[in-house]
Amino acid sequence: MASRSPRSTAMLTEQRMKMRYGFNEIYGWWHFSQGERREVIQKRLRLMDTRVVRVFVFDQPVPDPFKDWHSFEGMLQAILDIGAKPMITFAKFPPPYDRVKSVREFVSRSSEVVWGCIERWGGNEVSEWYWNVWNEPNNLIVGGNLTFEQYLKIYDALSEEIFRQLAPFLGERCALIGGPAIDGTYRAYWTDWIARLLSEVDRRKLGFVSWHCYGDWRPAVPSQTLGLEMWGSPDSPSGDLFERLLLSRTPTYEARARSVSRLLEGCSALNVCGELNTVSHHEYYYTLGYNQNLLGAAYYASALIHLIRGGTDLEMRWTATAHSDAYGLIYRDGVPSPAALAKQLFAQHVQFGDRLQFPPNRIAAPGLDVIVAKNDSGKTSAVFVNTSRSAATVTPEDFAPELDVCSTLFRLDATTRDCIVAEKISGQFILNGYGIGVITNQGAQTIID
Repeated sequence: MASRSPRSTAMLTEQRMKMRYGFNEIYGWWHFSQGERREVIQKRLRLMDTRVVRVFVFDQPVPDPFKDWHSFEGMLQAILDIGAKPMITFAKFPPPYDRVKSVREFVSRSSEVVWGCIERWGGNEVSEWYWNVWNEPNNLIVGGNLTFEQYLKIYDALSEEIFRQLAPFLGERCALIGGPAIDGTYRAYWTDWIARLLSEVDRRKLGFVSWHCYGDWRPAVPSQTLGLEMWGSPDSPSGDLFERLLLSRTPTYEARARSVSRLLEGCSALNVCGELNTVSHHEYYYTLGYNQNLLGAAYYASALIHLIRGGTDLEMRWTATAHSDAYGLIYRDGVPSPAALAKQLFAQHVQFGDRLQFPPNRIAAPGLDVIVAKNDSGKTSAVFVNTSRSAATVTPEDFAPELDVCSTLFRLDATTRDCIVAEKISGQFILNGYGIGVITNQGAQTIID
């Protein structure tokens, strides 16, 4: 059983919480917007303080607005009903990607969608939505492996049309148009795309830049057992070693976010982590549940802390609702996965505008990530994430003396049977393996059902 860091009396620097929470809603869109359990699913997304939901047009398995506007409209209305804004992603069309006629037709179809949304919800509302151009253009399988020059022609043409329709409603605001939704997991030079976009696009038509990052794309089992082509890449390590490898990567979210923040210096565009998850795949036999189980809960909560530290403005996990896949946080019957419960706890205690502290624990407690949040109404909370299989004994006051006012502990770990347990706290507590513990002085306001 590991002990924690000695008490530090140093004053911790505070920063304001500026990151908002979001999701991609793809395979489970019907369950989220029209299914029998939609109210339960939507309630959980509200508890996760969901502010933006990304959907696709022309690519992923979501309603085609030209063939089924009714379902497409219902999906967007469900997003608005939970208090969030849609991020509509336009992708994609068949190669060649620099064919003038193909670009013109793509812009024309996209323009009809923007027009339809303005007609249905009004320009003032729609001017607050997000509009994403393409998806992972540097990924051959997902986005076609475009050159930046090909992508820039598409971005310029489509952003001009979106801006034209939104301009009467924007006033002095920048249009929330962005991209490139770049694959940054293992692709070289991905930040080049963001740097060039910032350099070569009219700032009135660039409201955000987006990037994606997963822990790994390789299967959690030997590839030969699945008959997979690894494209020259080695198999992932297996078992405990692969788990430790995955969780060793959550600090890279901070480094990536910080690098994008530096590129954005002097620019008002938002820094968006548009996709994140543990393993980039939608089948359980491939991921072994690492996107949704307790390891997935620890991975996501740890990644959130590092994204906040790095200056991210918006995070969007892939995905919100599961259909039959191993991605979604919430199952189609409304039952939350452990990772969903972790997000629900995190988002209720670390909220936009909070004053944040990050206690220095990296050397003494490398497997523990910590964030302290306070608001102007007297709330004091701290989130502790254990990214190790080993039990961690935590003494909250060792990390911030003011945590002595916290009397309630909410715990999700290997001993709580995939449920959140509420306990009184006095002194130390134990996180038994992968999991999350939240202590607060406002326990009565926390919803854990």
